[in-house]
Amino acid sequence: MSYQCHLCHQPLHCSQLQWRCHSNYQFDCAKEGYVNLLPVHHKRSKLPGDSVEMMQARRAFLDAGYLPAITATGYGTSGTVAESRCNGIAGWEGYYTAELAARLEQRHNVAVYGLDIAKVAIRYAAKRYPAVSFCVASNHRLPFAERSMDAVLRIYAPCKAGELARVVKPGGILMTVSPGPRHLYQLKAQVYQQVQLHDGQEKRLEGFGCESREALAYTMALSGGQAANLLQMTPFAWRAPRQRYSSSSLPARVLWL
Repeated sequence: MSYQCHLCHQPLHCSQLQWRCHSNYQFDCAKEGYVNLLPVHHKRSKLPGDSVEMMQARRAFLDAGYLPAITATGYGTSGTVAESRCNGIAGWEGYYTAELAARLEQRHNVAVYGLDIAKVAIRYAAKRYPAVSFCVASNHRLPFAERSMDAVLRIYAPCKAGELARVVKPGGILMTVSPGPRHLYQLKAQVYQQVQLHDGQEKRLEGFGCESREALAYTMALSGGQAANLLQMTPFAWRAPRQRYSSSSLPARVLWL
C-alpha cells in the first residue's frame, strides 16, 4: 500500500527517498524516515500542532510509565481484529502507535502507519520507532486510499467521521480513546475557577456501529516534576500562570479517565 496525494488523490510511489504521483507532485523523505504530506495551503499556522515544549513534557511523562492501563486495554481489543494495515492518528510522538505495532507483529504480518499534524512530533517518532511508517498529515484529510485500512486507532484526536469511514475496510475496526467526565479534574481545578466536566455521552460516528465500549479510570500519584509535565502537555497550560509549573500547589494525585 502507498500513500495518497492530497493534491490530486492519486497514489504516491516511493523512489530514491521521494514520494511522487502521476501528476508529478513530489514529497521528499526526511533523513529520519518520515514524509511530510501536509500541503502549505492546508496549514493554519507556520507550525501547526503541539509545541516542542508540549511534546517534550509528554515524552517525559510517557517514558515514566504512567499510562500502562490504556495500553493494555486498547491493544487487547485491537490485536484480535487487525490483520494487515493499521493506522494511529495523533500518535503522541509515536508512543501508542509503536506499542500497537509491537503487539500486533507478534501474531500478524502488519504494516503500521502513524500520523500527526505536528512536524516536530513526527520527526521524533520516526527517529525513535523505525518499524512504523510515519507522515505529517491532517486528521481531516487522511493520506490513504479508500478502504485501505484494517484498523484505525484514534486517541484524543478530532477527526471527520466520513474521512475515517472512507479509509477503513468493510469489517474493519475503529478504536477511539476519549476523556471521561472527570478526566484530570484535580489538575483543571488548579487552573480554572469553575471546572467543566467532559461530556460523558457516547458519541456515535456515522458509518460505524459500536461493537464494545469500556470505561477506564485510575488515580496516578505524581512527583512535582511529573505533575508539571502533565500540566505542560495539556491545553490547560495556556491558561495556567507560569509559576504553576514548579509550584508545590500542583496536585500529587490525579484521576485519569
